[in-house]
Parts: sequence; structure tokens; C-alpha cells
Amino acid sequence: MTDDEKQQETLLLERLEKGDPKALGQLFDLHRARLWRIVRFRMDPRLSARVDADDVIQEGFLAATSRVKHYLDNPSVPIFLWFRGIVTQTLIDVHRRHVSAGMRAAGRDVSIETPRYDPETSACLAAQLIGSGTSPSQAAASAERFQQLERAIATLSPADQEIIALRHFEDLTNLEAARLLGIAPTASSNRYIRALGRLKAILSEFPDFRMG
Repeated sequence: MTDDEKQQETLLLERLEKGDPKALGQLFDLHRARLWRIVRFRMDPRLSARVDADDVIQEGFLAATSRVKHYLDNPSVPIFLWFRGIVTQTLIDVHRRHVSAGMRAAGRDVSIETPRYDPETSACLAAQLIGSGTSPSQAAASAERFQQLERAIATLSPADQEIIALRHFEDLTNLEAARLLGIAPTASSNRYIRALGRLKAILSEFPDFRMG
């Protein structure tokens, strides 16, 4: 966040604590772009064939509205991380409704060129790295390479996968990632540097993919 955005957030939080009904929506809008990127990164392609990321964001905002009293009772969590928690839980709930509970119906809406996977971190990372520029003639090879890349990324520990996802693809700051993971900022920074090195070593075996 820029200094102006931080100042704006502080003022909006003060208004929220004083009961201003518009402050929550303005706070959410301040972080909407970051939340949208998180949803797009975490979203299973089977779900994106049926639900737009904006729909998940809107449902997440409604959930935040219904839970704002809980936040105000204990506003120790940074508001962005609170929003993120609600939005990611909303994404899980939407996934269960549209994909897990109706796998066949959801699957029929997805092109055979789209890799099929559950929204695990390794798959999200692989999908982000593989990109969306595959032509129809490359589809079969791309799907195979996707599976190879996902399996390679899965050899990283869950902790390594998550710190890369948070820092590199969700664009969280080191302090935000540390708070979310419940570790010290120094430990978070060191973990990210080590994990990034391991991922780059994996990607050296896949020259057609690279970190964005």
C-alpha cells in the first residue's frame, strides 16, 4: 500500500469503529484489487467456467458485512488479512457448491484444453506458471507438461509452496505473510528466499515456464 492508502485505511477504520455504515464498503474497495487477484490465483478452472471472480468477491463482501461486529470486538488482525480470510473461505464454499457437490455438471462446462485439478497450492502455482497462451495444437502437450510441473512443485514442502503463493503470487508483504503464517518476519523472509531458490531449481528443468 502507498502512504496515502495507509492513511486512508486508518481514517476509514476510525469511521468504522464509530459506526459509519459506509466505511466497511470503502475499506473493502480499497483492497478489492488485491482480493480479486487472490481469488483468481486460487480459483479452480472448473469453477471459473461457472462463476466469475467478481461474484466471489461480492459474496465475500456480504459475508464481511454480516461479520463486521466480530471484527470490531477484536480488531487486532489487519483489516486486509481479515478480508482475505473471509474471501478465501467464501471461495472454498463456492467451490463446494459448484464443483465438489456437482462434479459432473461442472466438468461438462470446461474445455478439454483446461487442466482439471482441485485448488491445491501446488496446482495453483503450476497453473500460474504455465500461463494461458497455449494454442489448441499444443493443448495435449500442455496438459501433460502441466501435470509434470504440478508433480514437481508438489515435491516442495507445503510450507514452501504456501510462502511462495503468498509472497510471489498473492503479493502479500513479508509482514502480512508472517502474520498469516504465525511466524516471525525474519523467519518468513528466510523461508521465502529458500523456497524461491528451490522453486527456481525445479523450473530449471522446465525451460518453457518461468516466474512472472
